[in-house]
Amino acid sequence: MATTTISLTEEAHENLKAQKGEGESFSDVVLRLTGGERDKMKGFGAWADEDLAGAVEEVRGAFDRDVEERQDALLGR
Repeated sequence: MATTTISLTEEAHENLKAQKGEGESFSDVVLRLTGGERDKMKGFGAWADEDLAGAVEEVRGAFDRDVEERQDALLGR
């Protein structure tokens, strides 16, 4: 992998260093902060505290209502 040297002010370097996680390189941090590389674990477990079953039922109910409305419209009810 090719590398490039860049110059940063002390303040920018300290801010970047503060964003650095354990085991992360400065390149990793720059890519993460600029959207250049997707964090594969981002969002993992995002539904852990949500009522997933309730959300699924809500979507199913909306789908069923939509199907019924379309059937009624097609059959002239």
